[in-house]
Amino acid sequence: MPRSSSGVSFGTPFVQAIYWLRVPSQMGVAWTMPVPFFNKLMNRACAWLQAQEEGKQIHGHAFKLGLESDLYVQNSLINMYSKCGEIEHSCAIFEQMDEKSVASWSAIIAAHASFGKWDECLMMFGNMSSEGCWRPEESTLVTVLSACTYLGALDLGKCAHGSLLRNISELNVIVQTSLIDMYVKCGCLQKGLSLFRKMGKRNQMSYTVMISGLAMHGHGEEALRIYSEMLKDSLDPDDVVYVCVLSACSHAGLVDEGFRCFDRMKSEHGITPTVQHYGCMVELMGKAGMINEALEFVKSMPIKPNDVVWRSLLSACRVHCNLEIGEIAAKHLFQSRLQNAGDYVILSNMYARAQRWQEVAKIRVEMAREGLHQVPGFSLVEVGRRIHKFVSQDTSHPQCVSVYEMIHQMEWQLKFEGYSPDSSQVLLDVDEEEKRQRLKGHSQKLAIAFALIHTSQGSPIRLARNLRMCNDCHTYTKLISLIYEREITVRDRNRFHHFKDGTCSCRDYW
Repeated sequence: MPRSSSGVSFGTPFVQAIYWLRVPSQMGVAWTMPVPFFNKLMNRACAWLQAQEEGKQIHGHAFKLGLESDLYVQNSLINMYSKCGEIEHSCAIFEQMDEKSVASWSAIIAAHASFGKWDECLMMFGNMSSEGCWRPEESTLVTVLSACTYLGALDLGKCAHGSLLRNISELNVIVQTSLIDMYVKCGCLQKGLSLFRKMGKRNQMSYTVMISGLAMHGHGEEALRIYSEMLKDSLDPDDVVYVCVLSACSHAGLVDEGFRCFDRMKSEHGITPTVQHYGCMVELMGKAGMINEALEFVKSMPIKPNDVVWRSLLSACRVHCNLEIGEIAAKHLFQSRLQNAGDYVILSNMYARAQRWQEVAKIRVEMAREGLHQVPGFSLVEVGRRIHKFVSQDTSHPQCVSVYEMIHQMEWQLKFEGYSPDSSQVLLDVDEEEKRQRLKGHSQKLAIAFALIHTSQGSPIRLARNLRMCNDCHTYTKLISLIYEREITVRDRNRFHHFKDGTCSCRDYW
């Protein structure tokens, strides 16, 4: 069967429509294309993610027929180009529009969300509100909630929640679950749990989100209680639910309960463990310091361990300084086709901690040879309904001078609490003074300093990080919460940490 330039079969209704669209012009017949017909073609084009060329041809016909400035046509074009992977064209069309409807804003916000451009999503939502579009669609607000969830933007998430309550009489299960997810992942566990308790009807996804949220906050026993409620509601857990349950046991150090749930998954619910479940079990044992047992568990797996399993073991070896087994885990990861710069960095740091600088150099050279680059650590903090991003040793922020002045004041106060920088966290062959300077510029400390400057006394501070928190930042933040009498919530790559009065909710187990 013949195919289009994008590989779509000419037997499909979409390409047949394009073919018949061309016939009148090839025969020299002038005709007009009704807007509803055009929009149907656009929607078809969106369904075919590889049909960029055909979509552009339809765009060309719209231009020739004078439809390009039609509002509905423009909205369809925004959708088509974004779903065909060409968001630049979507943005160009949006910027050229003389009139923008709620559907227009919804389309461009959804386009940015599909590419994971969460900052832009929130910026567009703010622009939408400032231009007087006060009744956004339900789907748009759910997209905004997803952006807030990813960025940890609680205040903006509350605004989206308020818009939902004002514009929608009754929130469905999907929207309610999105709200729970947003609050939980922005650090407001109790608010998320309150919304969960008030739900008239819960589905499997609602329970999954709540169990996962409790796991991230280290509330393993509460997560197991919610899991039991799910069973009482006659909802059968699937493999995803059990990943959340096992993760909850791991974060809370519930080793025996984790093994019981792992056995129950197989015996009572007939779920064959996947590599993700085995990874959770390796993480469970590894966090508890059972490194040798974790290695034996990996060796006894009935399926081939993947990079997730070996990475869980490698991370545990880093925490418990077991270089011997760490080298075994790293060797398997380096042989994988899914190479990750972070794996090389972890092993390099383990060598550095052991002061084996020649091995450190070899790992770095191997990273360069493979074309791998370390992802810079960064922290996000919401101040004044704006997200501010800081990277380690950051000097690019417009207020970096005042931030470093605040850092100096914080460290002066910390000395009275007996704080001494943990230079072992700087895994570079440099002198002690250079190590102290590098510790001072960690992104988490910069973000906290910025928040202390720009928020009122006693108000909470919420941060989101892309990497695991180092031990020095953990100790530092505990003391800052005590000195400045602030509640500081930090979401790192693995879990939440709630700092208050000099203590952390993780109980130094993470």
